[in-house]
Amino acid sequence: MTEISVLTLARGRAVHLRNMIVGLTRQTVAPCELVIAVMQDELYDDLPVTPFPIRQIRITGDELPLARARNAVAAAACGDVFVFLDVDCIPAPELLADYAAQTRAGEGLTMGEVLYLPAGANDPGWSTEAFDAVAVRHCDRQGPPEAARKRCDDYRCFWSLTFAMHRDDWARSGGFDERFSGYGGEDTDFGRTLAERDIPIWWVRGARAYHQYHPHCMPPIHHVPSIIRNAELFATKWGHRTMEHWLHAFRMMGLITDTPEGLRMLREPSQADFALCQQTAEMPYAATGRVVRLLEDRARLAAGLPPETASMRERHSRMTQAQDGLLTPPSSVAAE
Repeated sequence: MTEISVLTLARGRAVHLRNMIVGLTRQTVAPCELVIAVMQDELYDDLPVTPFPIRQIRITGDELPLARARNAVAAAACGDVFVFLDVDCIPAPELLADYAAQTRAGEGLTMGEVLYLPAGANDPGWSTEAFDAVAVRHCDRQGPPEAARKRCDDYRCFWSLTFAMHRDDWARSGGFDERFSGYGGEDTDFGRTLAERDIPIWWVRGARAYHQYHPHCMPPIHHVPSIIRNAELFATKWGHRTMEHWLHAFRMMGLITDTPEGLRMLREPSQADFALCQQTAEMPYAATGRVVRLLEDRARLAAGLPPETASMRERHSRMTQAQDGLLTPPSSVAAE
């Protein structure tokens, strides 16, 4: 029988963690353990009683050590299949069974479905049946395949919110690059590494997770310095930057500029910037594309131009062209 280790990272979010653990106790196939990378001084207490062991591993560091934390919980895991699940996700009862059925040695990484919950949906007494009535899909996230699974041919689609790998494939991947610290870039780097090592990525039907509401900024203007740093690190490895959609938004907001020496931060985000990017209570998720469209409309108004009449497809194409210019770093940065 396949043994499944569930692995998560946590800093704060105690209520989210407890809800996730309750979801794990309701699985049709139980995990053999939950391993938590605790990125704060104090371990979590008052966790729900579970039929499986919970282990907490303290990960030190002021900035979010996301890559290091994922590697640490994987190194500590004892299962055959590793299921990584973000702390703000509640698993549907079949999540582990679905992942176990589709995640086999030598077959790569699998990614399940994600639905986003509105504020208050995870209040005490929640049920996944109630979630299905109110949860929505992210506009930038692909829906589940019609078949049991479908090959994902674009490594940039990898997202560590929820995924699974057999421990043999995890070992072959080498794990996350721990030079990425703080927020941003480590997921795309890991996806690129999988592509270079011919480890496939699959969308799978099922393995559903419900993302619990919490206020968030998108683009993540609370992490501009680490995003700049990690974008340039990515370029030193692969010859081009990543996170170009965030960088494009930052540049439109006047937060950064692209210089011959590389990306440079111009100023700290203002309260107005946060208000623009902040996810509000009526938004199940935040999206960078919404902010870019608002910035474009403001720029047209400031220039005395008429309101935008282009279609969403045309606006997206224009945005893609603008942000692609940020992919190419100065030769001095790429050569470091």
